[in-house]
Amino acid sequence: MKKQIQETDLELFHEQVQDVQPIRSEQLDPYRVKPRPIPRPKRIEAPEDAVEKLSEAEVETHDYLLFSRPGVQRRLLADLQRGAIEVGLEVDLHGLYAEHARAVLAEFLAECAHRRVRCARIIHGKGHRSSGRQPVLKQKINYWLRLYDQVLAFCSANRRDGGTGAVYVLLRNPNKAKRAGAER
Repeated sequence: MKKQIQETDLELFHEQVQDVQPIRSEQLDPYRVKPRPIPRPKRIEAPEDAVEKLSEAEVETHDYLLFSRPGVQRRLLADLQRGAIEVGLEVDLHGLYAEHARAVLAEFLAECAHRRVRCARIIHGKGHRSSGRQPVLKQKINYWLRLYDQVLAFCSANRRDGGTGAVYVLLRNPNKAKRAGAER
């Protein structure tokens, strides 16, 4: 609702601004540099040869998931298991079909690399609604995460963060990855 201006107020305004003249300027508006758009990260695909090195049948999926690459310190792995490392990003995959979940996982890991995330949480669900009540996505996540070089370790989450229906994922330190590439 517009406020009505009284005649006396309008006359007073015109009286006050009657001798005002607009400022003329020969200068152009100041040049403003627009920031470059941030590109979407490219999807990181599991290497083709990784599939040949590791078969899905070779990977056993237990109720509690635990995996670490050689060289990961025990203390760091213990911190991951306790949930002591701050989760930078998370994705919820439960309820998705396997192929769709795989595509979302690839995009998620690319986003983690782009945002320089050290620890992430992936919610895969417990598989209670799957046929045969077997956790399909849990088995797939257990296999797929092993295929990515940027994944150093993963384990089932604490009860407060989803328990055995989610995993904490420790990702390669982005600062160390840059230095290693620069030294070569």
